[in-house]
Amino acid sequence: MSLFKARDWWSTILGEKEEFDQGCLCVADVDNSGSGQDKIIVGSYMGYLRIFNPHPMKPGDGVQPEDLLLEVQLREPILQVEVGKFVSGTEGLHLAVLHCRKLCVYAVSGTLGNVEHGNQYQIKLMYEHNLQRTACNMTYGPFGGVKGRDLICIQSMDGMLMLFEQESYAFGRFLPGFLLPGPLTYNSRTDSFITVSSCRQIESYKYQVLAFATDADERQEPEQQKLSSGKRLVVDWVLNIGEQALDICVVSFNQAVSSVFVLGERNFFCLKDNGQIRFMKKLDYSPSCFIPYCSVEEGTINTLIGNHGKMLNVYQDVTLKWATQLPHIPVSVKVANLQDLKGVIVTLSDNGHLQCSYLGTDPSLFQAPRVDSREINYEEFNAEMKELQKIIKEATKTQDILPKSEKHRDLIVTAEVSPDLDAESQAIDSEVKAEAVPSVTVKITIQSRVTAQKPNLAVCVQAPLAVTCDQFIFDDLEPDSSETVVLSVFLKGSCSPSELEGSCVVSYSTPTGIPKVAQCNFRLPLRLICFPTQSSKAANHKLTIDTNKSPISFLTIFPDFVDPSEDDQANVLGFQFLTGSKTTLLASKTSQRYRIQSDQLEDLWLITKELMLRLEEHFKKQNCKDFACSFSGSIPLQEYFELIDRHFELRLNAEKFQELLSERAVQFRAIERRLLTRFKDKTPAPLQHLDTLLEGTFREVIALADAAEENQANIFQAFTKLKSATHLVIMLISLWQKLSTDQVAILEATFLPLAEDTQELGWEETVDAAISYLLRTCLSKSSKEQALTLSSQLCMPKDTSRLKKNITLFCDRLAKGGRLSLSTDSATQQAAVMPGGCTTITESDLEERTVILGSTAMFPSHGQITKQKSKPGLSEDAAEEAEKP
Repeated sequence: MSLFKARDWWSTILGEKEEFDQGCLCVADVDNSGSGQDKIIVGSYMGYLRIFNPHPMKPGDGVQPEDLLLEVQLREPILQVEVGKFVSGTEGLHLAVLHCRKLCVYAVSGTLGNVEHGNQYQIKLMYEHNLQRTACNMTYGPFGGVKGRDLICIQSMDGMLMLFEQESYAFGRFLPGFLLPGPLTYNSRTDSFITVSSCRQIESYKYQVLAFATDADERQEPEQQKLSSGKRLVVDWVLNIGEQALDICVVSFNQAVSSVFVLGERNFFCLKDNGQIRFMKKLDYSPSCFIPYCSVEEGTINTLIGNHGKMLNVYQDVTLKWATQLPHIPVSVKVANLQDLKGVIVTLSDNGHLQCSYLGTDPSLFQAPRVDSREINYEEFNAEMKELQKIIKEATKTQDILPKSEKHRDLIVTAEVSPDLDAESQAIDSEVKAEAVPSVTVKITIQSRVTAQKPNLAVCVQAPLAVTCDQFIFDDLEPDSSETVVLSVFLKGSCSPSELEGSCVVSYSTPTGIPKVAQCNFRLPLRLICFPTQSSKAANHKLTIDTNKSPISFLTIFPDFVDPSEDDQANVLGFQFLTGSKTTLLASKTSQRYRIQSDQLEDLWLITKELMLRLEEHFKKQNCKDFACSFSGSIPLQEYFELIDRHFELRLNAEKFQELLSERAVQFRAIERRLLTRFKDKTPAPLQHLDTLLEGTFREVIALADAAEENQANIFQAFTKLKSATHLVIMLISLWQKLSTDQVAILEATFLPLAEDTQELGWEETVDAAISYLLRTCLSKSSKEQALTLSSQLCMPKDTSRLKKNITLFCDRLAKGGRLSLSTDSATQQAAVMPGGCTTITESDLEERTVILGSTAMFPSHGQITKQKSKPGLSEDAAEEAEKP
């Protein structure tokens, strides 16, 4: 096929990772030079507009810089470029650029250069039209038979034809029975627009019929169009072709019959102006683009058709005259006059390969060298063949899909937690006021397949948990060697942790100096922070978890907490935390429910999580795959808000202590300077009680520092409790709305963005910014909310009222059908999920809900938020059902 390759006259690659389509290529004398030479105009979906004036390239040379006349970025995707007489008062050619929501018309002009840098080109915006609807494509021509100027018609994605009389908008009309947009062109001979509808038929509409039809301010049904003013939009002629069309082109040459060409998915049609078929050609390939051009034989028309096989076929009517191979798949093809060379074929691929080529052949000057005759050594060839077959056989024994370095890691770290607590506790300096603080042993093993230099092991657990040793440094590990360390984990702080998980991280270097990391996670037992106790009937906070399976006896799922000799613990189990609080777990005998109750909201989290994990493990062992949990109660927002207020109050106190410390420190240094001056004075003078004042100020500084340190410890405890309650709220929301794993991840990133809480960046402002972003994007109910701009700087708020309002509104939007997503097209998504939108919640309603204590906010699946007096966290019927032993 080398004989029939397209001869490359000029080519280039446009940009990097840019995309192009059918309307992105145009050829015309856009700068009105009058030389008759066309320029190549290319627009991309990345918003780049380029104009080329190609010159023939010498073999081995690349594109010359002067070939690119202009390159600008218009910031918006370019759907189509056209050149015509688009500006009133002049018949010069101008460039029309179609964006998704805008139509811009530019004047391209050049300035002669005075030095060797050449001419300079620039574009000037003549006018632009902001579109109310998303555009698909456009066409232009002398609509209505006007002389000396071109009008523009834009087809929107929802089937509206918008006509512009140059600088002004004329009218818009909806196409009847529209579903999807198709190619659009204008036939100046019949003054009509031709398109292909989603019914797979070619339709023609007269311009005069469009002008006098019903206005398209609103899309109307056919019955409503009959009752409205104006004429109904009717089609001029229709032709059913039975397939979707790729492009339409209207041609009129002097020696040929005027025709309308339509390129379908499998056929090529030529029609008369009245819609009758002149001829059609069935194609045995998948076409991608086409362009008719003038033929040298009278009465015929030549057509270039590109296909997805990188071929360009030349037809004279229905006869294939030439086939040539291209280096790419063309999405657009044009015929241009460049540098006194007429009929240059310009093609553009979807990834930006722009080529100017011509048809023809080059003689082959290659001659095969003369082969020297020599004797063949068959024994040597047989030995080489056997060696090659042996290598191939060894290579095909193990067919690894992944590289060995990925499939078999160079270093593996594993952690094994002892199933029993340590017989002798290893707790050191624990602040827990209990008789005994238990500890559990964790055995960590490092296995290395290669040489690991300077391995360093770090063991991390969440405070207030602690380890006996958190850093280990080893000597270089040899291949196929291992190291084992043993440590203990215990509760050091005086509050319960928010997570019972830890991690091991090993950092090392390869012999070539490449740093690498290996890590693993481990789960700590619940017995580390609590022990079994007598259950309690009364509690301030209660939660009910529904399942789809019958309740499992606690003797089965909590064998480490239940005494087998006591049958009364099969459905009721009490947990006593080392910090002093109690939590009770109950299983209903008559329904598939479990209830968790405690005097502290944050203490519900770890027991609830442990219950769900153990239930999932139990049913997994039973090969039960349909086990699921749900939550139909009310989200305990008021109790959650109390924890937020407590944490925020301590942060405010920290700021006050910092200000007082700063003032006392300034006072202390000023007194010191005065005393130092008195002591250095040669003439003794009385101290005037400066020493007494210095001692008093020093005591105040020490007292304030102690108070600030105590407040910091209280902040840590409050933040730990807040994290536990936040985990609980996230879990209840996920069970309540049956969120997916990705949505739960978004929820956790929103409510738990910080591992540590500081004065510079606190939990309240971070979570408020995250929730505000979700309310403005995926949970927004109008475009007005999406237009709101968020503050780019996070600072500590004055109070928590805004945060609590946003959390309440967040839950309300979820209750009314909102879905969490990080997609940018959130407005369209919400319109599909919530056709009715979200009902507006007044500020007074939110303030009232925030102030009232003891009431619980209910978020039903539809309707307004209701408040009911009940046990916190439980509705009346759920509480009665769960209380049954």
